[in-house]
Amino acid sequence: MSEDFLSNFLAKLGAGSKDTVYLSVTPGVGLELCQLDQQTRTVKAYAVRPLTYNETSRDIGDYETFKAAAGELFEELKINPKCNVVVNLPLVSLGTMSFPLLLADDAIATGITSEVEQTYIFRRMEPAVAWQDVNSASNAGSDTRKILYSAIQKATIDNISEALASLGATLAGVEVSLASYLRALDFAGYTTAQMQENVTWNLMIISSTGYSLTSLVGKNVIDYYEEPLAIKTFEGDDIYNAIVASAQITLMSYPANYLYIISETDQVSAELLSTKIQGAGNIDFLENNSFKKQEVLPVSLDILPDNVLKISLQAVGCAATNISSYPLKFNFLGTKTSTSGEEPVSLTFGDKSFEITPTAATNMAVLIAVVVAVPLLLLAYVFLPKVETEQQQKLDDINVKIQEIDEQLKTMEGEKSKVTAFELKKEVEGVISSNRAKLMNYSALGQSIPETVWITYFMTQDNGLVDIKGESTNVEDIYLFFKNMKDSLINTKLRLQKLDMKAASVDDIISSSGPSSYEFEITNMDQSQLAALLGIVTGQNGAAQAGQNAQNNNQSAGNGLLGNTPLNIGK
Repeated sequence: MSEDFLSNFLAKLGAGSKDTVYLSVTPGVGLELCQLDQQTRTVKAYAVRPLTYNETSRDIGDYETFKAAAGELFEELKINPKCNVVVNLPLVSLGTMSFPLLLADDAIATGITSEVEQTYIFRRMEPAVAWQDVNSASNAGSDTRKILYSAIQKATIDNISEALASLGATLAGVEVSLASYLRALDFAGYTTAQMQENVTWNLMIISSTGYSLTSLVGKNVIDYYEEPLAIKTFEGDDIYNAIVASAQITLMSYPANYLYIISETDQVSAELLSTKIQGAGNIDFLENNSFKKQEVLPVSLDILPDNVLKISLQAVGCAATNISSYPLKFNFLGTKTSTSGEEPVSLTFGDKSFEITPTAATNMAVLIAVVVAVPLLLLAYVFLPKVETEQQQKLDDINVKIQEIDEQLKTMEGEKSKVTAFELKKEVEGVISSNRAKLMNYSALGQSIPETVWITYFMTQDNGLVDIKGESTNVEDIYLFFKNMKDSLINTKLRLQKLDMKAASVDDIISSSGPSSYEFEITNMDQSQLAALLGIVTGQNGAAQAGQNAQNNNQSAGNGLLGNTPLNIGK
């Protein structure tokens, strides 16, 4: 379902929809607009404009410049100004307090306000406070409630809201930089090892006015400490020496397995500082300043190359507000109340949010019920009876076929009972008996042949007939071979049918200087059988008669060891 279709659908039910845009006021960078692709976890759109931030008063220098910069960012990225905007602001005040467990929220807000009004910023500026419970093992079973709170000047929120409203936009949320930092570290996977359950670690953030130390267990913030340092008054290694001297003492109060350092000022390199701090566990770092060597997240090719390294960790964390489940989130805007007197419910899908009143939600529920009920009724009263009829007809057809097959099986069983049963043992004995004579002939041949005799032709049949042709250079070896064959095959009545000197003519015999070669034939077949066999070999008339005889005797006419076809072996 596309976002446009969803927007039109909810609008018809009385729900308004707007795109959500994420702006970050980042000291040293300016006003950033960042949009993320949730599926690929990349930055899909980014633009930035210069904006002055007063780090002493912790406020935006000029709200007219802020409005103009926001308008230019909307125009550059082709964003409809009638949108919801979440703004990330540098952290102004953050701390922890303990209250009685049964104390009401109004009393907690009053107690936090009284606490923050003691700081120099809120002595003259009304604070807007937000808080959440600290989930720690030390609080389990306690009768006190530990609170993590944050405060921002109310006038800052009002001025930002008015500036955005003049552009047609609505301020939908305010994030503080610490929450954005932690959300970005989690979303980008930089602190996967640190954010495991029951793992203690510290996050140190270096700014131009000092450093802060956040103590965490996994993803939960346990404590916060801020140390002001006039970093701009130091030069060279004096900056690192001052930070290390102070941080070493502070870290002793917050023992942990890991220390993660982020520098957002160009005066301090987080990498160099990480080499100077000792005894703080496993130390890792991330540059969020001009020392940065690579982008925080992979970026789209649509982003200008000059802007890639400008993308800050705060901007990424702010853009991940509605797509990240990181637990640290402050609500500085309080509860919204609609003009109709109905409190709206906000639903967020990616970068689009919808505000639905109870009336609209009721209308939506009724419509969904109708949409779901109509197909179910059609299925129950129209389609199911039709499907049931079709399936019953198929079942009846199958039953008829089963009956026909049963009748055929009964018929076949009756016919089978009339046929003599197959006797496996008898058949095996017949096969062995018919091939025994051939096997004996082959065995005798292999045992009887001298080394100087070679066989050029051999034929044996299962009825005991044998015909052997061959050559030798020694007549005595031929007689020896003949005698051995007769001794091996006693009942075959072998005879030496032929013994001739092998030569084309008398002249060849006279002119030959080498040893003579003799041809011989040994057989127990008569002249008619030899003539028929010669016909098989030459393909003449005797072949048909021999083939017919083989068929009558249930003999195989194929080639091979046990076949009836003669083997022309050759020399």
